[in-house]
Amino acid sequence: MRGSDRARWIALYVLCAGMLMIVLDATVVNVALPSIQADLHFSQSSLAWVVNAYLIAFGGLLLLSGRLGDLLGRRRVFLVGLGIFTVASLLCAIAQSQGMLIAARFVQGIGGAMTSAVILGMIVTMFPEPREQAKAIGVYGFVASAGGSIGLLAGGALTQAINWHWIFFINLPIGVATGVMALRLIEGRPGIGLRAGADVPGALLLTTGLMLGVYAILQVGAHGWGSTSTIGLGAVSIALVAAFVVRQGRIPNPLMPLRVFRSRNVAVANIVQALLVAGMFGMFFLGALYLQRVLGYDALEVGLAFLPSTIVMGTMSLRCSGPLSMRFGARAVLIPSLVSIGAGLLLLARTPVHGRYLVDLMPAMVLVGLGAGLGFPALVMLAMSGATDSDSGLASGLVNTSTQVGGAVGLAVLATLASEHSHSLLASGASSAVALNAGYHVAYLCGAALVAAALIVAVTMLRAKAAPAHGRAAAPAEPEPACAEAA
Repeated sequence: MRGSDRARWIALYVLCAGMLMIVLDATVVNVALPSIQADLHFSQSSLAWVVNAYLIAFGGLLLLSGRLGDLLGRRRVFLVGLGIFTVASLLCAIAQSQGMLIAARFVQGIGGAMTSAVILGMIVTMFPEPREQAKAIGVYGFVASAGGSIGLLAGGALTQAINWHWIFFINLPIGVATGVMALRLIEGRPGIGLRAGADVPGALLLTTGLMLGVYAILQVGAHGWGSTSTIGLGAVSIALVAAFVVRQGRIPNPLMPLRVFRSRNVAVANIVQALLVAGMFGMFFLGALYLQRVLGYDALEVGLAFLPSTIVMGTMSLRCSGPLSMRFGARAVLIPSLVSIGAGLLLLARTPVHGRYLVDLMPAMVLVGLGAGLGFPALVMLAMSGATDSDSGLASGLVNTSTQVGGAVGLAVLATLASEHSHSLLASGASSAVALNAGYHVAYLCGAALVAAALIVAVTMLRAKAAPAHGRAAAPAEPEPACAEAA
């Protein structure tokens, strides 16, 4: 491998290290919540803000951060976001009060959005050749999809071995090392300039609308879908985002050029991504609850239980998804991947109260890991396929936003349905374990239905072959083994 090629791949691993830190943080906090609650004396309702404060800032700023990367330079936005996230992690680690922790988590969300929103844009710019780009996106896909289950293991180990403060302290050396390496290895390309899209009113409309939308979704568990606050906030959120879109179509230098949606595959891939994440997130969240509340696993055992899914996911993302997508097309890889994920969720919908891990859980986790490892990189390739150099940051932010919003909506819907069904069974005299397990089954079935909807959209609306990013013709596939590493 030539020196310049080696530097590019090392730069990719640096970017993925930054992404992994963001993904891990979201998961490790969930594992540590009981310890945080006991130490800082949170009530059950106020404890949710440890997670929600982060998600509101993160989800609300992804699109804006991606576009700022195009305007100001992606490396600059990445480094600023990384610095904010690292400093906020320190503030979280030393927090001794509820208010300080919640405020620091909000700032962490700002840094997380800025860091993650521009990564895909930098990857497609660094790797314009289709075969290399497919392999690079496979590495990214592994980090983005498998990082959550890795976080379950890391969070359980740190919380049980030391204390919850260390789930934030661990970010400091990672953040500093990633920043130093990024300065050395990632080319600092200038942006297209604020004059190409310095739309301050539009930025306020978009950010406020998305933050209100995420907040409304997160409050569903407490207030319900039909409550005045949920409907009111949801309506205001939709109105603000709609006003932003209308504004972008009328001003000469829009913050978010609507041309990014002209590619059919780009638009459809983001819809499929949102539906898939909405249906699939239930496996990690509800699966962890099933292992803890029904089977009696501790935090570390929950992390270990998800390892097979992570290993399969990593193998498929790193070694198989890219070569298969280059040979058969991303759409041809995506469709069986969706079938595999849906089948895994259906298997989870039949787990018994006294389930055995090897028989009742592991096959489902392997199927979901197989589908996610193949499907997510293929989806990312489709979602970035129409991005130009000047819009790749925006396209990157859009991919992350569809994932974030899809996950938030899906989790709110699935958790609410599971809770309502469990409560009705408890009221009729069922045992706690039976009621909880039946609620999880309802959620898994609904998750499988969302994945089926994603499959229908993919089959009927995605074009068979997407043009590679930047309009370059794809190199003909060589007669290599499908799952061989793309060198």
